[in-house]
Amino acid sequence: MEVTNLSVERGGRRVLSDLSFAVAPGEALLVRGPNGSGKTTLLRTIAGFLSPASGHIRFAGEEELTERVHYVGHLNGIRASLTVEENLRFWSRYLGGSDDRVLGALDRLGLASLASIPAGYLSAGQKRRLALARLLLVFRPLWLLDEPSTSLDARSTAVLAGAIDEHVSSGGIVIAATHLDLGVARSRELRLGFAADEA
Repeated sequence: MEVTNLSVERGGRRVLSDLSFAVAPGEALLVRGPNGSGKTTLLRTIAGFLSPASGHIRFAGEEELTERVHYVGHLNGIRASLTVEENLRFWSRYLGGSDDRVLGALDRLGLASLASIPAGYLSAGQKRRLALARLLLVFRPLWLLDEPSTSLDARSTAVLAGAIDEHVSSGGIVIAATHLDLGVARSRELRLGFAADEA
């Protein structure tokens, strides 16, 4: 995946300016920077939710990334009135998958015993794990994760790191905005909003 001379404006303010980088299959990129440095803006632009002021984003030479991307943002995208399993079945169908991976994804994220409980009763960490379980439903080569370890305990963070490592090992790409060390083996950093003498 290649980002070339990307500039993005939000509310009349330039958040990203002339940013270029590439991420190869089998690689994870951890995006770091202070609040307001453009981490979320970068992920949302790559996902196609925001339009850049200038520049290009290409995956395998193409600019249309929608069907190639899993995006997990700050909001978990969970319906409180549906059970844990029903939430994941909804996402599986929405993403064009089948129901045969739902129970496995719940088990992998430690949610199988909660499958029949309304999602509104879950703790913040459990809701985050349910959101992350979507990554395991349908293969998409590019994962965009915005602070994926928010509300996760150490065990759940290790499960997340394992899932990222497996995706990368199978030739996938992960771009994750994070303040924390996720423990991902094959990763490098992109630093936004830091002065040159801080790098």
